[in-house]
Amino acid sequence: MIQINLLPEELRPQPGITPKKAAALATGALVNASLLAWWGWLSIAVGQRVDMDLVQVKEQMAGLTPQVDYHRALETEHRVYESREQTLGGITGERISWTQKIDEFVDLAHLGSDTSQYLVWFGNLNVTQVSDDRRKDYGSLRAEGFSGTGNFANVANYLEDLEESHFAKGFNPPAPPEGSQSKIDEELTPSEVWSFPVELSLKSPEERNNDGV
Repeated sequence: MIQINLLPEELRPQPGITPKKAAALATGALVNASLLAWWGWLSIAVGQRVDMDLVQVKEQMAGLTPQVDYHRALETEHRVYESREQTLGGITGERISWTQKIDEFVDLAHLGSDTSQYLVWFGNLNVTQVSDDRRKDYGSLRAEGFSGTGNFANVANYLEDLEESHFAKGFNPPAPPEGSQSKIDEELTPSEVWSFPVELSLKSPEERNNDGV
């Protein structure tokens, strides 16, 4: 049934707020106030704590940075020395102890002289060591040899002993014996001399390592 209120507006009863609406409005206001308080605590208290933590972290970083820089410098220095050690190791591995080689070379000549197998001496001695894999050239030992005997077989014996000696390790075999005989001069000792070349080429570093040189 439709009811029509004909009273003037100022005499009409005003509509009230129900308890449910009042409770809902109060709850919403309380929630909004709580959220506002939580946001304020986050923005102030937590923000201050974060700033303090950031300051502490920066101080710790400032203290650790010199140590980190020093550690990196040590690592760089270690890599440099390691590279030098490898380089020196490679050089040492390819080097030949020429002092030992020359001693063995001379000892063999003296040994032959002592046993009267051959009387050998040298006019010059030239040693080179290179590394040319393309040309298969690794150096050589060259000498101008002399044998104080009229028998060229003694020269051949010397070259054979040279090839079989410990000195020859690391070298390729010498060329076949050849030489020239000087004129006999009875006023000289020895009166007859054979001159002959001595030439041995070095093996590659890998082959020398296999020979134990």
